[in-house]
Amino acid sequence: MAEDGEPGPAAPARMKAPAALRTISEVSDEIAVPQHILRFWETRFPELKPMKRGGNRRYYRPDDVALCKALKRLLHEEGYTVKGVRKLIAQGGVRSLMAGMPPPPPRLPGDVPPPAEAPARAEPLLQGRTMLPPQGAGQLRAIRDRLALALDRARRPAGLIAAS
Repeated sequence: MAEDGEPGPAAPARMKAPAALRTISEVSDEIAVPQHILRFWETRFPELKPMKRGGNRRYYRPDDVALCKALKRLLHEEGYTVKGVRKLIAQGGVRSLMAGMPPPPPRLPGDVPPPAEAPARAEPLLQGRTMLPPQGAGQLRAIRDRLALALDRARRPAGLIAAS
Protein backbone atom coordinates (compact mmCIF):
# COMPACT_ATOMS: atom_id res chain seq x y z
CA MET A 1 0.00 0.00 0.00
CA ALA A 2 1.06 3.55 -0.64
CA GLU A 3 1.55 5.97 2.24
CA ASP A 4 -1.85 7.59 1.66
CA GLY A 5 -3.64 4.29 2.26
CA GLU A 6 -4.39 3.66 -1.44
CA PRO A 7 -3.16 0.47 -3.00
CA GLY A 8 0.07 1.06 -4.90
CA PRO A 9 0.89 -0.14 -8.37
CA ALA A 10 0.91 -3.88 -8.81
CA ALA A 11 4.22 -5.51 -8.09
CA PRO A 12 6.06 -6.41 -11.27
CA ALA A 13 5.77 -10.04 -12.23
CA ARG A 14 8.73 -11.99 -11.00
CA MET A 15 10.98 -12.88 -13.89
CA LYS A 16 12.41 -16.38 -14.00
CA ALA A 17 16.02 -17.05 -14.72
CA PRO A 18 16.68 -17.70 -18.41
CA ALA A 19 17.60 -21.33 -17.67
CA ALA A 20 14.50 -22.01 -15.56
CA LEU A 21 11.81 -24.44 -16.66
CA ARG A 22 8.51 -22.87 -17.69
CA THR A 23 4.97 -24.21 -17.52
CA ILE A 24 2.75 -24.31 -20.57
CA SER A 25 0.84 -21.26 -19.34
CA GLU A 26 4.06 -19.26 -18.94
CA VAL A 27 5.21 -20.19 -22.46
CA SER A 28 1.75 -19.45 -23.82
CA ASP A 29 1.80 -15.98 -22.25
CA GLU A 30 5.39 -15.29 -23.30
CA ILE A 31 4.90 -16.03 -26.99
CA ALA A 32 1.19 -15.08 -27.19
CA VAL A 33 -0.02 -18.45 -28.47
CA PRO A 34 -2.90 -20.38 -26.85
CA GLN A 35 -1.99 -23.47 -24.85
CA HIS A 36 -3.91 -25.79 -27.15
CA ILE A 37 -1.71 -24.64 -30.05
CA LEU A 38 1.41 -25.53 -28.08
CA ARG A 39 -0.04 -28.99 -27.40
CA PHE A 40 -0.91 -29.31 -31.10
CA TRP A 41 2.68 -28.40 -32.06
CA GLU A 42 3.90 -31.18 -29.78
CA THR A 43 1.93 -33.67 -31.92
CA ARG A 44 3.28 -32.31 -35.21
CA PHE A 45 6.88 -31.58 -34.24
CA PRO A 46 8.53 -34.43 -32.33
CA GLU A 47 11.49 -32.09 -31.73
CA LEU A 48 9.26 -30.16 -29.30
CA LYS A 49 9.24 -32.43 -26.28
CA PRO A 50 8.72 -30.68 -22.94
CA MET A 51 9.38 -32.63 -19.78
CA LYS A 52 6.30 -34.11 -18.16
CA ARG A 53 6.08 -34.57 -14.44
CA GLY A 54 3.39 -35.62 -12.00
CA GLY A 55 -0.13 -35.09 -13.24
CA ASN A 56 1.20 -34.85 -16.81
CA ARG A 57 2.24 -31.22 -16.26
CA ARG A 58 4.49 -29.89 -19.01
CA TYR A 59 7.72 -28.10 -18.21
CA TYR A 60 9.44 -26.40 -21.11
CA ARG A 61 13.22 -26.13 -21.19
CA PRO A 62 14.84 -22.97 -22.63
CA ASP A 63 15.48 -24.78 -25.94
CA ASP A 64 11.81 -25.79 -26.08
CA VAL A 65 10.79 -22.16 -25.56
CA ALA A 66 13.19 -21.03 -28.31
CA LEU A 67 11.73 -23.65 -30.66
CA CYS A 68 8.19 -22.48 -29.82
CA LYS A 69 9.20 -18.91 -30.67
CA ALA A 70 10.69 -20.07 -33.99
CA LEU A 71 7.56 -22.10 -34.79
CA LYS A 72 5.34 -19.12 -34.04
CA ARG A 73 7.44 -16.87 -36.27
CA LEU A 74 7.39 -19.34 -39.17
CA LEU A 75 3.78 -20.50 -38.88
CA HIS A 76 2.00 -17.32 -37.77
CA GLU A 77 4.15 -14.50 -39.11
CA GLU A 78 5.95 -15.83 -42.18
CA GLY A 79 3.08 -17.98 -43.41
CA TYR A 80 4.74 -21.39 -43.52
CA THR A 81 2.60 -24.51 -43.29
CA VAL A 82 3.31 -27.29 -40.80
CA LYS A 83 4.54 -29.37 -43.72
CA GLY A 84 6.81 -26.55 -44.85
CA VAL A 85 8.35 -26.16 -41.39
CA ARG A 86 8.86 -29.94 -41.25
CA LYS A 87 10.84 -29.64 -44.50
CA LEU A 88 12.94 -26.81 -43.06
CA ILE A 89 13.72 -28.93 -40.02
CA ALA A 90 14.65 -31.87 -42.24
CA GLN A 91 16.99 -29.66 -44.30
CA GLY A 92 18.73 -27.68 -41.60
CA GLY A 93 17.74 -29.06 -38.24
CA VAL A 94 16.07 -27.40 -35.29
CA ARG A 95 19.10 -25.21 -34.53
CA SER A 96 18.74 -23.39 -37.85
CA LEU A 97 15.13 -22.53 -36.99
CA MET A 98 16.04 -21.27 -33.57
CA ALA A 99 18.84 -19.17 -35.04
CA GLY A 100 16.15 -17.35 -37.00
CA MET A 101 17.46 -18.20 -40.43
CA PRO A 102 15.82 -20.92 -42.45
CA PRO A 103 18.40 -23.03 -44.23
CA PRO A 104 18.93 -22.39 -47.92
CA PRO A 105 17.08 -24.74 -50.25
CA PRO A 106 19.16 -27.73 -51.34
CA ARG A 107 21.20 -27.18 -54.49
CA LEU A 108 20.50 -29.56 -57.32
CA PRO A 109 23.08 -30.61 -59.90
CA GLY A 110 23.09 -28.07 -62.72
CA ASP A 111 21.67 -25.23 -60.60
CA VAL A 112 22.96 -21.82 -61.50
CA PRO A 113 24.72 -20.19 -58.54
CA PRO A 114 22.90 -17.17 -57.09
CA PRO A 115 23.96 -13.81 -58.55
CA ALA A 116 26.28 -11.57 -56.60
CA GLU A 117 24.50 -9.11 -54.32
CA ALA A 118 23.26 -6.08 -56.22
CA PRO A 119 24.31 -2.63 -55.07
CA ALA A 120 21.87 -0.90 -52.74
CA ARG A 121 20.98 1.75 -55.33
CA ALA A 122 21.25 1.03 -59.03
CA GLU A 123 20.44 4.56 -60.29
CA PRO A 124 24.03 5.87 -60.19
CA LEU A 125 25.16 2.88 -62.23
CA LEU A 126 22.51 3.38 -64.91
CA GLN A 127 23.18 7.09 -65.45
CA GLY A 128 19.97 7.64 -67.43
CA ARG A 129 20.16 4.47 -69.53
CA THR A 130 17.18 2.15 -69.76
CA MET A 131 17.45 -1.51 -68.93
CA LEU A 132 15.44 -2.60 -71.98
CA PRO A 133 16.45 -2.51 -75.63
CA PRO A 134 14.42 0.08 -77.59
CA GLN A 135 12.07 -2.51 -79.12
CA GLY A 136 11.33 -3.92 -75.63
CA ALA A 137 10.38 -0.49 -74.32
CA GLY A 138 8.09 0.06 -77.31
CA GLN A 139 6.37 -3.29 -76.69
CA LEU A 140 5.81 -2.37 -73.06
CA ARG A 141 4.30 0.99 -74.04
CA ALA A 142 1.90 -0.76 -76.45
CA ILE A 143 0.85 -3.20 -73.73
CA ARG A 144 0.34 -0.32 -71.29
CA ASP A 145 -1.85 1.52 -73.82
CA ARG A 146 -3.97 -1.59 -74.48
CA LEU A 147 -4.44 -2.15 -70.76
CA ALA A 148 -5.45 1.48 -70.22
CA LEU A 149 -8.01 1.20 -73.03
CA ALA A 150 -9.41 -2.06 -71.60
CA LEU A 151 -9.64 -0.50 -68.15
CA ASP A 152 -11.42 2.53 -69.56
CA ARG A 153 -13.93 0.30 -71.35
CA ALA A 154 -14.49 -1.77 -68.21
CA ARG A 155 -15.35 1.37 -66.25
CA ARG A 156 -17.96 2.61 -68.74
CA PRO A 157 -21.63 1.69 -68.31
CA ALA A 158 -22.68 -1.30 -70.46
CA GLY A 159 -24.82 0.77 -72.90
CA LEU A 160 -21.92 3.06 -73.88
CA ILE A 161 -19.48 0.34 -74.90
CA ALA A 162 -21.42 -0.66 -78.03
CA ALA A 163 -21.52 2.96 -79.23
CA SER A 164 -17.74 3.45 -79.16
